[in-house]
Amino acid sequence: MSKKIKIIILTLVVIGLIGFFAYNYVMHGGTRNLTIEKTNFTVTSASITSEFTTNIETANKKYLEKAVAIKGKITASNGTEVILDGIVICSFKKPDLSIKKDQTLTVKGRVVGYDDLMGELKLDQCFVIKN
Repeated sequence: MSKKIKIIILTLVVIGLIGFFAYNYVMHGGTRNLTIEKTNFTVTSASITSEFTTNIETANKKYLEKAVAIKGKITASNGTEVILDGIVICSFKKPDLSIKKDQTLTVKGRVVGYDDLMGELKLDQCFVIKN
């Protein structure tokens, strides 16, 4: 095998490994165990969205990627996604069948962003901490 072919194969292997590790980091690197992680803030759905609508940059610095407990009334639920007061969207890893519409509860999750166009705050890795 010529030296040129060896260099090309080695380069392709390195690029493949970098791609593999980058993909795994993006898809699985942000997962944390929020059940044992300290809750950074405990708020109502109205108060946290008010902060985001008032000053999105300050609210992002305060809440983004943090574990937050939010209390609110369920306006919609479809198994793995629950909407509190029509403005906070909580994504659950597993469906929680005990959750019913018009129920008031507190959920804990990681703030992943605020959609200022739709006026929605999005959380992932959510679970119920109080009914």
